[in-house]
Amino acid sequence: MPKKGKEKNTVNKAKHTKLMQRKINKVKLEKQLHKERLKSIIKKVNESKTEEG
Repeated sequence: MPKKGKEKNTVNKAKHTKLMQRKINKVKLEKQLHKERLKSIIKKVNESKTEEG
């Protein structure tokens, strides 16, 4: 049975969800940028190997 009266902590829940989504998106972006940097480094190394060999 549902409780009577107004819901409890809806503002805090919404704020928490918003902050957690921000944090998750930040981590995803950092991982993506890290992968891109590694790919560019690997590409440069491979190009230098082909030029030498």
